[in-house]
Formats: sequence, C-alpha cells, structure tokens
Amino acid sequence: MESGAIARAMDPVAQRFVFVSSVSAYAGWPLEPLTERSKVLECPPDAGPNYGYDGDPGPSVYGFTKAGCERAVQEVFGPARTTVLRPGVILGPWEYVGRLPWWLRRIQRGGRVLAPGQPGRDIQPVDVRDVARFALSDVVGVFNVTGSSVAMQEYLDCCRRVTGSTATFEWITDEQWLVEQGVAQWTELPLWRALPGAWAVDSSAAVAAGLRCRGPAETVADTWAWMNSGEAAIGHERSAEQGISPDKEAVILGTWDARELDRCG
Repeated sequence: MESGAIARAMDPVAQRFVFVSSVSAYAGWPLEPLTERSKVLECPPDAGPNYGYDGDPGPSVYGFTKAGCERAVQEVFGPARTTVLRPGVILGPWEYVGRLPWWLRRIQRGGRVLAPGQPGRDIQPVDVRDVARFALSDVVGVFNVTGSSVAMQEYLDCCRRVTGSTATFEWITDEQWLVEQGVAQWTELPLWRALPGAWAVDSSAAVAAGLRCRGPAETVADTWAWMNSGEAAIGHERSAEQGISPDKEAVILGTWDARELDRCG
C-alpha cells in the first residue's frame, strides 16, 4: 500500500506518523456502537486499492483499505510512534464532499424542507479544525474522533438562522417509508442514516487526551461565511452525490401529505 511506502520513506526522519483513518475501518460500522476496542476490518498492509467489498449496509472497500493503511503504518513506525485517528463525518469550512454546504443552500432556498427521521436524533459531526488541532498535538495511539452529540434539529436550525431563511422543516419520522420512496441515505439527504451505529461512536478517549470540539453554531456559521467568501472548494467527485433534487423532494412531500391525510381521514 502507498501508506506503507510513505511510512518507510519517513521512518528515518520523522518522530511520529499521524494517519487519518475513518470509523469505516471498523467491521461493525454503521450497525453497532463502537469504541477503539471494536473489531477492525481484516486487510493486509500490502493490499491493493480495490481490496474488500461493499456491503449494503456494512463494510466498504473504503473501510477495508483504511484498515490496511493503518496496519501498513503501524508495522513501520510501531505503536509508540503512530497516531491513528478514526473520524466520523467531518464538516466545516472548505468541505469538499458538500454535505453541510448542501443543507445550507437548500435551507437558504426556503419553503418546506424535507427533514429526515426524528428531529431529536443525535448526530456526531466533527469540525475539521478540531480534527487538525488534535492531530497536531503530541498524542500517540488509536483514537475515535467524533464531535459532541447534537440533535439533527439543532443542526438544521443553525443552518436556518445563519442563512436568514424562513424555511419550514417537514420531519418525516417514518424512516422506512422514506426508504421505500427511494431516498438514498447519506447522500440525497446528507447526515441521515437510519442505522443504529451510524452515530454511536465513543470518542471519550480522545476527549481525555485533549480533543476539544466547538459547537454546531460555530461550524455552521464559519462554513456559511466561507461559502460566501468566493473561495471555491477543492473539486471532488463525491460532491455530485449530495442532495435530493427539488422535483423529487416536492413529490415525496406531496405523497407524505396525502398519506397523512388518509390516515387522519
């Protein structure tokens, strides 16, 4: 793996190797709660970029290769000189995947916004600046790096306030129904994933080691400021996946209204 080659080149001149992995490296994500003691996917350190398979839901090639890269670095630098960070969803200024930017633009547009799931469901996005600050500290070891739990409703309310929007949220709490309408979790409605382990990652070890996470209001406000600064994000192929189309959203909201009317009638 390329990470192994990089580690071997850096070994004679670097005191520590920091590898940014992912919670996707866990065998149980996104189906079960996770700690650093949870099982990691099996991937040899010299595997190629297409090693593994994509489950639905479950493991992914991305997760397998992250696990393999972890092992490649640890084999060269050893546990005393290696820091492995396993973040969840990273948001903030210059986000190139486009999850939070999509929500901000959609809410700025106003009208009825399709909001998925229970409004009080906790999510754990982490600000990229908090990940960077923790990575630059002198910690060694393996750490989950997720933000403090915050309700999805609070996150979207922050988006509404910062954009000055008059949008209203239509919370579709029947998630199975939403899935049956063909809405893609994680992409068409970013940050929505109706699986028990998606937002159940324990980062208490990182907090004890010095991780400090800012609140959602600051991340949202700073992201919105960046989006209006004229600075473009780095182009990334995954950004095209983010967000439901206005037409599809309108159809689903109309179908939901008819369903609720029938149930009440």
